[in-house]
Amino acid sequence: MRRSVVPLLVLAAVQAVGAGPAVADGMPTPVPGTAAPGPAGHGEHPAGPEQRSIGIRLLDAPEDRRDDPRAQAYIVDHLAPGSTIERRVEVSNESSEPMHVDVYAAAASVTKGQFAFAAERTPNELTGWTSLDASGLDLPAHGAAQVRTTVRVPANAAAGERYGVIWAQTGGPADRAHNLAIVGRVGVRMYLDIGAGGEPVSDFEIERLTPGRGSDGRAELRARIHNTGGRALDIGGALTLSDGPGGLRAGPFPARTGTTLAPGERAEAVVPLDARLPEGPWSVELKLGSGLVDHAAGATVTFPSTPGGAGAVTASAAGSGAGATPAVAGFAALGLAAGYLLFLGFRRRSRR
Repeated sequence: MRRSVVPLLVLAAVQAVGAGPAVADGMPTPVPGTAAPGPAGHGEHPAGPEQRSIGIRLLDAPEDRRDDPRAQAYIVDHLAPGSTIERRVEVSNESSEPMHVDVYAAAASVTKGQFAFAAERTPNELTGWTSLDASGLDLPAHGAAQVRTTVRVPANAAAGERYGVIWAQTGGPADRAHNLAIVGRVGVRMYLDIGAGGEPVSDFEIERLTPGRGSDGRAELRARIHNTGGRALDIGGALTLSDGPGGLRAGPFPARTGTTLAPGERAEAVVPLDARLPEGPWSVELKLGSGLVDHAAGATVTFPSTPGGAGAVTASAAGSGAGATPAVAGFAALGLAAGYLLFLGFRRRSRR
């Protein structure tokens, strides 16, 4: 069975939710629509990212995911056993010189709140199902070429989500002029869920907000997130502060990207703030999302004055799993008690 796809006419680098500037195996992480520095020619030193770099982006997505920003940056789909899909990626040479680029699929995993890239060309079950119509590209200066990716799922494939990356890589081995091999690669992530019937629901909860202060003196807000659905999520979002000292407002501050949660997993998203931010109290609203799923949580918080100190949450209210603080729970209990007393008084008057 083949799935129809639609071309992606507009691709933005900001769609790479959860793909931060971290380094895996000494190589840049895959950030769709952006470039990674490549090496200079044989016997030369690198000329810098602007002159020697490569880029990669996804060119099409499933029709039923045309509104999903994750599916415009990554290969995200739900497939029945025996299905076949095709996706195109474009690899570009951002430099002013010709460049050879290798293209291949390699393994990845989601663990401890991170999308982890396997070393070099490590295979897994998904890469065994994946084939490319080109393994190497000779790109002219500022040139680009398309590579077709085909995934054939065996009819006896077990249910579950698989992860991988379509990599574009450039570099050369060590030689007399270079003691170290210089390798740069960028890629497009793959999130493929296998199973009969409909796709598992994607959802998450914001369970707790914790104000703090980092070792660099900057205030920060941490949010514990629980993936309550059946698909991996790339969490991103922003924090807005209001009703601060003297009526101050601040933000929005972007949440630190790089949080990817497997189904059932919990992790913390961190929003770093300014070191000059007053301690508070502040009314905060944190909005987080992954693809078409988004939730918000609000609270009144006071940041600690010193790194490692304990902040305070005096009230919280969330539309997604943020539990009530003791203060809020106490007010709720008082309200129930008052309602019960009124009910008893009404019954006595009725009997009279």
